[in-house]
Amino acid sequence: MQAVVLAAGKGTRLRPLTDDKPKVLVEVDGNPLLEDVMDNLIEIGATEFVLVVGYMKEKIIERYGDEYKNIPITYAHQREQLGLAHAILQAEPHIDDDFMLMLGDNVFRSNLGDVINRQQEERADAAFLVEEVPYEEASRYGVLDTNEYGEIVEVMEKPDDPPSNLVMTGFYTFTPEIFHACHLVQPSDRGEYELPDAIDLLIQSGRTIDAIRMGGWRIDVGYPEDRDRAEERLTDAEVAAPAE
Repeated sequence: MQAVVLAAGKGTRLRPLTDDKPKVLVEVDGNPLLEDVMDNLIEIGATEFVLVVGYMKEKIIERYGDEYKNIPITYAHQREQLGLAHAILQAEPHIDDDFMLMLGDNVFRSNLGDVINRQQEERADAAFLVEEVPYEEASRYGVLDTNEYGEIVEVMEKPDDPPSNLVMTGFYTFTPEIFHACHLVQPSDRGEYELPDAIDLLIQSGRTIDAIRMGGWRIDVGYPEDRDRAEERLTDAEVAAPAE
């Protein structure tokens, strides 16, 4: 399965770590975020990377060239930061079939493969890895509501009054139908083309989107202290790993 990685961000909130590099090249436990993401995707069967790049893109291209660990890389260029739905559209010319999507600033140690397995079932048009957070924190995220079958019936971007505490994590699988939805999205109040709005259009059109509960953990590296937390979790995991 092809894997799209969104890697165009400036990482303004990560300064000074991003003063001289794009966000995805910030190192966590000695490895750039982007490499951690690609390693995770290789483990679950990525056959090609489509990297959506923008800010300081030349540093990414110079570092990785046309492949990473024998997996070919294609670059798609997002010239303006206009939201996740806009970023996904930059990958459209390079996608042939169902694909995985991961945000380039997340550190995952979780059941990503369960999402792939669900996507490969005929009934699923998309599948998302989701997690529960405290209700008071839910309004910071894309919030989901599900039915009794675990299918997503509504998605809201950072709602003031969340209908649940179930949120998107930054790992998804889609059919190419998501591109049609992204083309239909109108700019939000923030002036961006929001991914939850595109997902909501898929739901309204009758598409089946399944929520897969996260096992394990993930950290969205948005601030320097998040990078520190991720390093602590990874170090703790290494210490706890049994010796071979």
